[in-house]
Amino acid sequence: MNSSANHDTGISPFRDEQVRARERARKREAILLTAVCMFNKHGFSRTSLDDVAAELGVTKPVVYNYLGNKDRVLLECLRIGLEQLVAAAEDVLSIRGTGADRLRSYLLRYAEITMSEFGRCVIRTGDDLLSPASRVEFRRMKRLVDNKLRELISAAAADESLRVCNIRTTSFAIAGALNWPAQWYRETGPETKRQIAEQIVDLLFSGLERSSTEKSG
Repeated sequence: MNSSANHDTGISPFRDEQVRARERARKREAILLTAVCMFNKHGFSRTSLDDVAAELGVTKPVVYNYLGNKDRVLLECLRIGLEQLVAAAEDVLSIRGTGADRLRSYLLRYAEITMSEFGRCVIRTGDDLLSPASRVEFRRMKRLVDNKLRELISAAAADESLRVCNIRTTSFAIAGALNWPAQWYRETGPETKRQIAEQIVDLLFSGLERSSTEKSG
């Protein structure tokens, strides 16, 4: 009878299932955002799932139901941050211009992401905080981000829009400079994420850009 009623009214029998799926995804995202904010503020070791549950006004089993144990919660937070960095690298490939133009665009986005909650968690999390299995996955995702950065640097070196002596050393220097604000940036500070990102990227590019003589030659 229910199927007939749904057919007569034009309501899809899958509608309730879709609504439930969206609601579950929304709640899962809320748990992850609360968890990552608490990990960043208090530290992973000093934050329990009981703390996360209390902040949300739910019970600890609710958190387990949506995400699993604490190790799994942390890995999911890291995955989101790393996926944001990979997506940013892929997005800049459609930008017209030189390799330097695409690299600059990516570095600005990279810096902003690492000053945001999930990106900050990536920078602040040491391998030792994860279980062996999660550690392997975390390292795999980090290598993907590292490779994307090196590919963009290589492209800028190949079209000679930047002066790059060593791809590996340059990528380490850039990542080190852009990762550091994740340790000290505060939303209440005098400058926005974008303003800080632009200042750091300008400093980095001042050492990579070719001189007028080199460009003309």
